[in-house]
Amino acid sequence: MGWLVTKYLITAGLVVLVSELAKRSDKVGGFVAALPLVTVLTLVWLQIERQPADRIGNHAWYTFWYVLPTLPMFLAFPWLLPRFGFWTALGVSAAITLALFWLLARTVRPFGIDLLP
Repeated sequence: MGWLVTKYLITAGLVVLVSELAKRSDKVGGFVAALPLVTVLTLVWLQIERQPADRIGNHAWYTFWYVLPTLPMFLAFPWLLPRFGFWTALGVSAAITLALFWLLARTVRPFGIDLLP
């Protein structure tokens, strides 16, 4: 139980760190948020918990593919925000991401990459 609490505290602390940095500097906050810190931390947790190497490798592999359709959101959201407000911009950005994820999953499936469970 102590290990689980430690994982939560460290992981939550990372999110708080990014939000605090973003309040002080747009660039620094964005830079730290763009780093794959959560993914690296997840890989570390999996290794510490003695997960098989193929599971750890698969996590990194699928993370790569799942990140791709999220990238356009970071262009769409700042464009939508002043036009429609925060919540609408966030919702439309999420919808764009879901649509792009579906499109990517359909596109890579013929190449043997199955992204949908």
